[in-house]
Amino acid sequence: MAREPVVPPRPPCRLYLITPPVIPDLAAFAGQLEAALAAGDVAALQIRLKPADDAMILAAVEALAPVARAHGVAVILNDRPDLAARSGCDGVHLGQSDAAVAEARRVMGPDAMIGVTCHDSRELAMDAAEAGADYVAFGAFFPTTTKETLHRPDPEILSIWQETVEIPCVAIGGITPATAGDLARAGADFVAVSAAVWSAPAGPAAAVPAFNEALAKTA
Repeated sequence: MAREPVVPPRPPCRLYLITPPVIPDLAAFAGQLEAALAAGDVAALQIRLKPADDAMILAAVEALAPVARAHGVAVILNDRPDLAARSGCDGVHLGQSDAAVAEARRVMGPDAMIGVTCHDSRELAMDAAEAGADYVAFGAFFPTTTKETLHRPDPEILSIWQETVEIPCVAIGGITPATAGDLARAGADFVAVSAAVWSAPAGPAAAVPAFNEALAKTA
């Protein structure tokens, strides 16, 4: 009798941090980031500033990337593969109106991490995967004040993705420690959060362990 194929266990869901869209004081925020990353497990930091000119973006990478890397956290730049390559980021996150995956790969090279926002669409996600993206992001799953959102996917999209495609998926949008576990159980490989950490009443250093605890219960 043929043996059933052995399916490796899915790695535990991890936290993916996104900066606030505006950082008035980079030095002060670098201190907040240090406190947050020292408090628990974080997989990646996406630097997402809107609006910001090239000089502001490059200054943010220069200030924040060393803090992230000191804790083994990947540095992802939002929207701009040109600036991500120029500043030595580990990857870039693309929206649907940004550069194509192929162009980002050409600019950043074969080892860069490229993620794509896919809203509530499996079709967009499949297109991104076929184009060579390293992860796809679905959301917003909950109301969020960080950015204007038009799409509200059902968590089932995460389950279906896990069953059919190998590359990781990220859940994003209004996620808190109270809701992170449900999305991880549904199939999210990462939960992306911003305000729930940076604006947490007890501070970022308390918020990160709270997310870690919620995600650990789903492992």
